[in-house]
Amino acid sequence: MFKFIVTLFFLLNLNLFAGCSDTSDVKNQNTNKENSKLTTTAVKTKNISDLSVTDMDGKEVKLSDYKGKVLMIVNVASKCGYTKQYTGLEEIYKKYKDRGFEILAFPCNDFGGQEPGSNDEIRTFCESKYNVTFPLFDKIAVLGDNKSPLYQRLTENSEPTGDIDWNFEKFIIDKNGDIAARFKSKVEPESDEVTSVIEEKISI
Repeated sequence: MFKFIVTLFFLLNLNLFAGCSDTSDVKNQNTNKENSKLTTTAVKTKNISDLSVTDMDGKEVKLSDYKGKVLMIVNVASKCGYTKQYTGLEEIYKKYKDRGFEILAFPCNDFGGQEPGSNDEIRTFCESKYNVTFPLFDKIAVLGDNKSPLYQRLTENSEPTGDIDWNFEKFIIDKNGDIAARFKSKVEPESDEVTSVIEEKISI
């Protein structure tokens, strides 16, 4: 009889412990779900003003500093079939910069290894070959696990959504810091398609 009571007591305690363990697991699962929702919510916004980037000299630049200006953000490369678009980029920069327009160029080596150089080499190439005067930033990743937070925001909240396909994709950001338009690499920066959006956003 004593043995039966001891066994029963053991089984009851075991069930109680298991029940507590299950409750804890459920709470942890719920917490993880909530954290996942919060992370998703944080990324699902068209505004980029809360982000910071790094310039070619290693200095942090807050994108909120550009509020009130229309931006074009573009991933660039020195050995690409589209590299000649530097000419068009510089052309529209000179045309619109006095009206509150900036180009932020981010070198990237994710497509065919077409931007292998250091920041200094990239800057020298752009200034000597294409007379680039708009800001160049630190080389970044725009694909994969190391994708920069800026490009995570741009690619997940623009139309169409999804990773960029190649060098020289262009994003237009309005004066409030919101993503306004996205253009594929083949669309020339000085084309009517692009400049009409720039002029529209500048005039607002």
